[in-house]
Amino acid sequence: METMKAVRIHKYGGPEVLVYEDAPKPKPGKDDILVRVHSAGVNPVDWKIREGHFKLLLRYKFPLILGWDFSGVVEEIGSNVSKFKPGDEVFSRPDIAREGAYAEYIAAKADEVAYKPKSIDHVHAAAVPLAGLTAWQSLFDAAKLSSGQKVLIHAAAGGVGHFAVQFAKWKGAHVIGTASGRNAEFLRSLGGDEFIDYTKERFEEKVKDIDVVFDTMGGEIMERSIGVLRKGGTLVSILEPLSRIKGLLKGRKAHFVFVQPNAEDLEEIAALIDDGKIKPVVENIFSLAEARKAHDLMQSGHTRGKIVLKVKPS
Repeated sequence: METMKAVRIHKYGGPEVLVYEDAPKPKPGKDDILVRVHSAGVNPVDWKIREGHFKLLLRYKFPLILGWDFSGVVEEIGSNVSKFKPGDEVFSRPDIAREGAYAEYIAAKADEVAYKPKSIDHVHAAAVPLAGLTAWQSLFDAAKLSSGQKVLIHAAAGGVGHFAVQFAKWKGAHVIGTASGRNAEFLRSLGGDEFIDYTKERFEEKVKDIDVVFDTMGGEIMERSIGVLRKGGTLVSILEPLSRIKGLLKGRKAHFVFVQPNAEDLEEIAALIDDGKIKPVVENIFSLAEARKAHDLMQSGHTRGKIVLKVKPS
């Protein structure tokens, strides 16, 4: 049996359950491609799965490889695959029900994979799929954001938020972002039109008649956000179902989005990156063996842009 280095969990728990070890090298099915992972993105869903938050929904078997964001090079293709060939550079947010990308290799469904943007390296490409698709599907599929609308983006400097700011600005929206004061210039550099320092100001005292609120925080932030929406406006949440707030909407719309793999969306995002309209931001890079440090930092909740594991050394 061929093996590879991977980070796996053998039980649910804190960062200490992440184990850097040898694991079986995956074999691609007939509809899969086998990818040599160069970099893997780190996302909040990773630590939530690690802690067992999805154990009733996703019945994983241990040991489990985490990580559903990757960029790498195709090594082998399944018998039904014609789009890709060995040597192609690709990136993806693969099926979260399968094993992930904290590993030297991953087998992924070919129809969930897109060609990597040519203008960026694997580290930055690995930062794109999960967060980029989340922002894209929330703003455009759920909220139907259009030019001239006003959008309020919470946690706008974070992994999902910094893509949402750029997508909304590219679409022609007026973009308002909440973040801590240290991120004011960062958000303006991404195209934000207005900035609200959540540590000093309450956003509902600063804005009103918003067309779209993109909530990446949940809890009381989601409830307070309803009041700044115009009648007919749309709230999109990516953290919690909407049953708790349905009675508060009063003529406003709300959607819950759990990101889905989508190669076509990734191709559109890749084109925007190569055209210089979108820039993925990576603030922290760790080696695969340092996955525990990456999870500690991710759970601190104060990261700008994305955290990435560099799997294949340069």
